[in-house]
Amino acid sequence: MKLYGKNPVLERLKSNPSTIRRILIEDGHAESAYIFTKAKQHRIPVSRVPYSQIQKLARNVNTQGIMADVDEFAYADFFELLETAREKKLVVIFLDNLTDPQNLGGIIRTAGALGNFAIVLPTHDSVEVTEAVLRVACGGENNLSIAIVSNLANAITKAKENGFWIAGTVTKAGAPLTGVRFQFPMGLVLGSEDKGVREVVRKKLDCEVMIPMKYERMSLNVAHAASILCWEITRQRP
Repeated sequence: MKLYGKNPVLERLKSNPSTIRRILIEDGHAESAYIFTKAKQHRIPVSRVPYSQIQKLARNVNTQGIMADVDEFAYADFFELLETAREKKLVVIFLDNLTDPQNLGGIIRTAGALGNFAIVLPTHDSVEVTEAVLRVACGGENNLSIAIVSNLANAITKAKENGFWIAGTVTKAGAPLTGVRFQFPMGLVLGSEDKGVREVVRKKLDCEVMIPMKYERMSLNVAHAASILCWEITRQRP
Protein backbone atom coordinates (compact mmCIF):
# COMPACT_ATOMS: atom_id res chain seq x y z
CA MET A 1 0.00 0.00 0.00
CA LYS A 2 1.30 3.46 -0.86
CA LEU A 3 0.95 6.71 1.04
CA TYR A 4 1.20 9.92 -0.94
CA GLY A 5 1.89 13.50 0.12
CA LYS A 6 3.74 15.45 2.79
CA ASN A 7 1.11 15.50 5.54
CA PRO A 8 0.03 11.83 5.29
CA VAL A 9 3.65 10.60 5.34
CA LEU A 10 4.84 12.98 8.08
CA GLU A 11 1.86 12.16 10.31
CA ARG A 12 2.40 8.42 9.82
CA LEU A 13 6.08 8.87 10.65
CA LYS A 14 5.18 10.66 13.88
CA SER A 15 2.24 8.50 14.96
CA ASN A 16 2.66 5.02 13.52
CA PRO A 17 6.20 4.54 12.15
CA SER A 18 6.22 0.76 12.57
CA THR A 19 3.84 0.46 9.58
CA ILE A 20 6.23 2.23 7.18
CA ARG A 21 8.43 -0.01 5.01
CA ARG A 22 10.33 2.70 3.09
CA ILE A 23 10.11 6.36 2.17
CA LEU A 24 10.96 8.02 -1.14
CA ILE A 25 11.64 11.76 -1.10
CA GLU A 26 12.45 14.20 -3.84
CA ASP A 27 16.03 15.50 -4.04
CA GLY A 28 16.25 18.80 -2.16
CA HIS A 29 12.84 18.51 -0.48
CA ALA A 30 12.34 20.95 2.41
CA GLU A 31 11.44 18.11 4.80
CA SER A 32 14.48 15.95 3.96
CA ALA A 33 16.46 16.58 7.14
CA TYR A 34 13.52 15.89 9.46
CA ILE A 35 12.47 12.76 7.59
CA PHE A 36 15.97 11.28 7.51
CA THR A 37 16.45 11.95 11.23
CA LYS A 38 13.06 10.56 12.24
CA ALA A 39 13.27 7.56 9.92
CA LYS A 40 16.72 6.67 11.22
CA GLN A 41 15.32 6.44 14.76
CA HIS A 42 12.91 3.75 13.55
CA ARG A 43 15.27 2.08 11.05
CA ILE A 44 13.09 3.01 8.09
CA PRO A 45 14.97 3.13 4.77
CA VAL A 46 14.76 6.49 2.98
CA SER A 47 15.84 7.17 -0.60
CA ARG A 48 16.40 10.49 -2.35
CA VAL A 49 15.12 10.23 -5.91
CA PRO A 50 14.22 12.60 -8.75
CA TYR A 51 10.71 14.00 -8.64
CA SER A 52 9.99 12.35 -11.99
CA GLN A 53 10.66 8.91 -10.49
CA ILE A 54 8.30 9.52 -7.58
CA GLN A 55 5.56 10.67 -9.95
CA LYS A 56 6.07 7.64 -12.18
CA LEU A 57 5.74 5.28 -9.20
CA ALA A 58 2.71 7.21 -7.99
CA ARG A 59 1.04 6.99 -11.41
CA ASN A 60 0.96 10.81 -11.55
CA VAL A 61 -0.90 11.24 -8.25
CA ASN A 62 0.22 14.50 -6.64
CA THR A 63 2.79 13.36 -4.06
CA GLN A 64 4.24 16.76 -3.10
CA GLY A 65 7.58 15.04 -3.55
CA ILE A 66 7.10 12.41 -0.83
CA MET A 67 5.65 8.91 -0.83
CA ALA A 68 5.94 5.82 1.34
CA ASP A 69 5.32 2.11 1.11
CA VAL A 70 3.24 1.13 4.14
CA ASP A 71 1.52 -1.96 5.51
CA GLU A 72 -2.02 -2.73 4.43
CA PHE A 73 -4.52 -0.90 6.63
CA ALA A 74 -5.20 -2.82 9.85
CA TYR A 75 -8.87 -2.83 10.80
CA ALA A 76 -9.88 -3.14 14.44
CA ASP A 77 -12.07 -5.91 15.76
CA PHE A 78 -15.56 -4.47 16.20
CA PHE A 79 -16.15 -5.89 19.68
CA GLU A 80 -12.78 -4.65 20.89
CA LEU A 81 -13.52 -1.26 19.35
CA LEU A 82 -16.87 -1.15 21.17
CA GLU A 83 -15.26 -2.05 24.49
CA THR A 84 -12.55 0.57 24.02
CA ALA A 85 -15.18 3.16 23.05
CA ARG A 86 -17.02 2.56 26.32
CA GLU A 87 -13.87 2.68 28.41
CA LYS A 88 -12.41 5.78 26.73
CA LYS A 89 -15.74 7.51 26.03
CA LEU A 90 -15.30 7.49 22.28
CA VAL A 91 -18.16 8.29 19.92
CA VAL A 92 -18.65 5.54 17.33
CA ILE A 93 -19.50 6.72 13.82
CA PHE A 94 -21.44 4.11 11.81
CA LEU A 95 -21.22 4.78 8.06
CA ASP A 96 -24.13 3.31 6.15
CA ASN A 97 -22.91 2.27 2.70
CA LEU A 98 -20.71 5.21 1.74
CA THR A 99 -19.16 4.61 -1.66
CA ASP A 100 -17.07 7.74 -2.31
CA PRO A 101 -13.45 7.51 -1.10
CA GLN A 102 -13.26 11.31 -0.94
CA ASN A 103 -16.10 11.39 1.58
CA LEU A 104 -14.69 8.59 3.71
CA GLY A 105 -11.29 10.26 3.69
CA GLY A 106 -12.85 13.57 4.71
CA ILE A 107 -14.72 11.96 7.60
CA ILE A 108 -11.57 10.21 8.83
CA ARG A 109 -9.68 13.50 8.62
CA THR A 110 -12.32 15.34 10.69
CA ALA A 111 -12.78 12.58 13.27
CA GLY A 112 -9.03 12.08 13.59
CA ALA A 113 -8.40 15.78 14.04
CA LEU A 114 -11.12 16.33 16.66
CA GLY A 115 -10.23 13.11 18.50
CA ASN A 116 -12.26 10.65 20.58
CA PHE A 117 -14.05 9.01 17.66
CA ALA A 118 -14.05 5.55 16.08
CA ILE A 119 -15.55 4.43 12.77
CA VAL A 120 -17.48 1.34 11.68
CA LEU A 121 -17.98 0.38 8.02
CA PRO A 122 -20.08 -2.42 6.48
CA THR A 123 -18.44 -5.01 4.26
CA HIS A 124 -20.94 -4.67 1.40
CA ASP A 125 -21.74 -1.67 -0.80
CA SER A 126 -19.17 0.47 0.97
CA VAL A 127 -15.79 1.94 0.22
CA GLU A 128 -12.93 0.55 2.29
CA VAL A 129 -9.76 2.28 3.45
CA THR A 130 -7.78 2.59 0.23
CA GLU A 131 -4.81 4.64 -0.92
CA ALA A 132 -7.24 7.27 -2.24
CA VAL A 133 -8.99 7.44 1.14
CA LEU A 134 -5.70 7.82 3.03
CA ARG A 135 -4.60 10.62 0.71
CA VAL A 136 -7.68 12.64 1.70
CA ALA A 137 -7.51 11.61 5.37
CA CYS A 138 -4.13 13.37 5.69
CA GLY A 139 -3.00 11.22 8.62
CA GLY A 140 -6.31 11.16 10.49
CA GLU A 141 -6.34 7.35 10.30
CA ASN A 142 -3.53 7.28 12.85
CA ASN A 143 -5.76 8.82 15.52
CA LEU A 144 -8.74 6.48 15.49
CA SER A 145 -9.78 2.85 15.07
CA ILE A 146 -11.83 1.63 12.12
CA ALA A 147 -13.71 -1.66 12.07
CA ILE A 148 -15.60 -3.51 9.32
CA VAL A 149 -18.76 -5.52 10.07
CA SER A 150 -20.89 -7.80 7.91
CA ASN A 151 -24.18 -6.28 9.10
CA LEU A 152 -24.29 -2.63 10.15
CA ALA A 153 -27.80 -2.84 11.65
CA ASN A 154 -26.74 -5.73 13.88
CA ALA A 155 -23.62 -3.82 14.92
CA ILE A 156 -25.77 -0.86 15.94
CA THR A 157 -28.02 -3.19 17.92
CA LYS A 158 -24.97 -4.57 19.72
CA ALA A 159 -23.87 -1.01 20.53
CA LYS A 160 -27.31 -0.23 21.95
CA GLU A 161 -27.14 -3.38 24.08
CA ASN A 162 -23.88 -2.00 25.46
CA GLY A 163 -25.51 1.25 26.50
CA PHE A 164 -24.83 3.43 23.46
CA TRP A 165 -27.41 6.06 22.52
CA ILE A 166 -27.71 6.23 18.72
CA ALA A 167 -28.35 9.38 16.70
CA GLY A 168 -28.57 9.48 12.94
CA THR A 169 -28.82 12.07 10.20
CA VAL A 170 -31.91 12.61 8.08
CA THR A 171 -32.76 15.32 5.56
CA LYS A 172 -36.40 15.82 6.59
CA ALA A 173 -38.49 15.55 9.78
CA GLY A 174 -35.52 15.27 12.09
CA ALA A 175 -34.80 17.29 15.20
CA PRO A 176 -32.78 20.44 14.35
CA LEU A 177 -29.18 20.02 15.43
CA THR A 178 -29.31 23.36 17.26
CA GLY A 179 -31.82 21.94 19.75
CA VAL A 180 -30.51 18.38 20.24
CA ARG A 181 -28.83 17.36 23.48
CA PHE A 182 -26.69 14.32 22.76
CA GLN A 183 -26.47 11.50 25.26
CA PHE A 184 -23.30 9.60 25.98
CA PRO A 185 -21.95 6.98 25.35
CA MET A 186 -23.04 7.71 21.82
CA GLY A 187 -23.09 6.39 18.28
CA LEU A 188 -23.65 8.52 15.18
CA VAL A 189 -25.06 7.07 11.96
CA LEU A 190 -24.32 8.81 8.67
CA GLY A 191 -26.06 7.65 5.51
CA SER A 192 -24.83 7.09 1.99
CA GLU A 193 -24.26 9.96 -0.42
CA ASP A 194 -27.32 9.32 -2.56
CA LYS A 195 -29.85 7.46 -0.39
CA GLY A 196 -29.13 8.54 3.16
CA VAL A 197 -29.67 6.14 6.05
CA ARG A 198 -31.39 2.92 5.00
CA GLU A 199 -34.76 2.16 6.60
CA VAL A 200 -33.47 -1.00 8.29
CA VAL A 201 -30.84 1.12 10.00
CA ARG A 202 -33.12 4.11 10.61
CA LYS A 203 -35.36 1.92 12.78
CA LYS A 204 -32.44 1.51 15.19
CA LEU A 205 -32.04 5.25 15.84
CA ASP A 206 -32.87 6.80 19.20
CA CYS A 207 -32.80 10.28 17.69
CA GLU A 208 -33.08 11.59 14.13
CA VAL A 209 -31.10 14.77 13.55
CA MET A 210 -31.04 17.24 10.70
CA ILE A 211 -28.78 20.20 10.03
CA PRO A 212 -30.97 23.31 9.60
CA MET A 213 -30.56 24.81 6.13
CA LYS A 214 -31.70 28.28 5.07
CA TYR A 215 -32.24 27.12 1.52
CA GLU A 216 -34.03 23.76 1.29
CA ARG A 217 -32.86 23.21 -2.27
CA MET A 218 -29.27 23.16 -1.05
CA SER A 219 -27.62 20.18 0.63
CA LEU A 220 -24.34 19.09 2.18
CA ASN A 221 -22.39 16.03 1.20
CA VAL A 222 -21.83 13.47 3.94
CA ALA A 223 -18.27 14.59 4.71
CA HIS A 224 -19.35 18.20 5.25
CA ALA A 225 -22.30 17.09 7.37
CA ALA A 226 -19.97 14.89 9.41
CA SER A 227 -17.70 17.85 10.16
CA ILE A 228 -20.60 19.89 11.56
CA LEU A 229 -22.00 17.01 13.60
CA CYS A 230 -18.65 15.88 14.97
CA TRP A 231 -17.81 19.42 16.07
CA GLU A 232 -21.15 19.77 17.86
CA ILE A 233 -20.70 16.36 19.50
CA THR A 234 -17.25 17.40 20.66
CA ARG A 235 -18.66 20.64 22.07
CA GLN A 236 -21.31 18.76 24.06
CA ARG A 237 -19.09 15.90 25.19
CA PRO A 238 -18.98 15.75 29.02
